[in-house]
Amino acid sequence: MAVHGPFVKIHPVVLASIVDSYERRNEGASRVIGTLLGTIDKHSVEVTNCFSVPHNESEDEVAVDMEFAKNMYELHKKVSPSEVIIGWYATGYDITEHSVLIHEYYSREAQNPIHLTVDTALQSNKMNIRAYVSAQMGVPGKTVGVMFTPLTIKYVYYDTERIGVDLLQRTRASPNRTNGLTSDLAQVGSAAGRIQEMLTTMLSYIEDVLSGKVTADNSVGRYLMDLVNKVPKIPAEDFESMLNSNINDLLMVTYLSNLTQAQIALNEKLVIL
Repeated sequence: MAVHGPFVKIHPVVLASIVDSYERRNEGASRVIGTLLGTIDKHSVEVTNCFSVPHNESEDEVAVDMEFAKNMYELHKKVSPSEVIIGWYATGYDITEHSVLIHEYYSREAQNPIHLTVDTALQSNKMNIRAYVSAQMGVPGKTVGVMFTPLTIKYVYYDTERIGVDLLQRTRASPNRTNGLTSDLAQVGSAAGRIQEMLTTMLSYIEDVLSGKVTADNSVGRYLMDLVNKVPKIPAEDFESMLNSNINDLLMVTYLSNLTQAQIALNEKLVIL
């Protein structure tokens, strides 16, 4: 892992786990630290998971539970063998002297590890997230220091993580900052609405190009051609029949699920009586 490239890709579940560990920190603790797990390629490092590591920190010294970190990593390897240690995180805005000591430990666990800082205290009225990689500096044979060089962060997510991100986005418009999960049918309707909006935007762009209002972009044209080629050639009647059949299956599953829940609730009340 000698070269990461210019990008550090971070998944939403990592940030959520860091914030959760900060909220659950021990009384009197100023920050929390933990291990970052993920994958590495030639151009970037992708952070897909993490776990917190107990530690005690004072002005004079810092103690990290190394045995706990090793045991947790061994357990993670049994679940996700492809994830390796790629660095560590700490809540807070600045890099302290203790950060250098902790970074030395992770340098033994991973070659050229990254250091991620998450400002959970919102010192600048927002959660600043920064990633660094260390490099030694100084005179050979003399005093040697460590310099942390910032890296570019890029936020990525899997399709399954997108559901949680969209739900969190909807809470911003809620007065009490809460929002419940939508039903499967509502999600299908919302997805269909987004597709319709994108199709409207695409048709508007095509009409503007044909009328000469907008200069044609060859790259956009290639994307549109790939999109058209991926659409299966199905007659409208067959497509409508297939869609209605799938909707009926969805409604049937929803009905059976509600019926099962009602039966379980009724059975619990009968047992109590």
